[in-house]
Amino acid sequence: MVDSDGAGVLFPGFRSLDVPTSGTTIRVRTGGSGPALLLLHGYPQTHVLWHKVAPRLAERFTIVAADLRGYGDSGKPATTDDHAPYSKRAMAQDMAEVMTALGHDTFFLCGHDRGARVSHRLALDHAARVRRLAVLDIAPTREMYRDTTDLFARLYWHWFFLITPAPFPERMIRSDPDAYWLKKCGSGSAGLQPFTEEALHEYLRCFRNPDTIHASCEDYRAAATIDIAHDDADGGRKVECPMLVLWGQNGVIEKCFDALALWRERASDVSGHALPAGHYLAEEVPELVADELERFFV
Repeated sequence: MVDSDGAGVLFPGFRSLDVPTSGTTIRVRTGGSGPALLLLHGYPQTHVLWHKVAPRLAERFTIVAADLRGYGDSGKPATTDDHAPYSKRAMAQDMAEVMTALGHDTFFLCGHDRGARVSHRLALDHAARVRRLAVLDIAPTREMYRDTTDLFARLYWHWFFLITPAPFPERMIRSDPDAYWLKKCGSGSAGLQPFTEEALHEYLRCFRNPDTIHASCEDYRAAATIDIAHDDADGGRKVECPMLVLWGQNGVIEKCFDALALWRERASDVSGHALPAGHYLAEEVPELVADELERFFV
């Protein structure tokens, strides 16, 4: 058991542990009972993202909330010129191995932001294991790049900043990681209001690590290159499990994309709608998110 991350107070009754995988080590917080539900966070956060919904969901599910490789207290493996160690395929493989190690052959899956992109790949590469998939506030990566507009580029400036070659964005962010994090995450419709003091402390603690800054840039570089190559190589293969798509009606997805239409290009059974929030759904409207997940994961 590991309790060094300081977030235990946000997850009463949960245990924290490090799970070795073939590519790195993944920090996990798990608790509850019932069918397994894997929760994956986005950029530039950690599994703490789920602290407002996990205790309630743990009444019905065995919750596994994990830090993606490169983030939080998970390992940060060295990268390569093609960014493969931070491809969504590599990240998804981590999570498949984590769930095996914890004894969950099949599981429900929910991801937000980058974690939703990992979830999409996990549902493709390990289709027999994912029972149902929920994604929060994203459209598919390939189609978002394909359909980029001036408005999207201005609102999601970090997508284009972070993919520039190393070490330029890393050097800029390392000069004041707290200011960068607060600007990036506080620029949405809700400002910094969604983040509790305890959660914000954890996010900033983890993001101050220069290895996290580099790894998270690699995550975006992979998204713009090798992840799209993997998508193209799928040859039209779709996610076959039922898929729930939720997004913020005050956010960028609502402004710039038709999320349901785009996901129907990539999945066979898609439903969903906007919630009255911005990007950080699980922290802005946690009760609504928990309601949706409890209805969907049956």
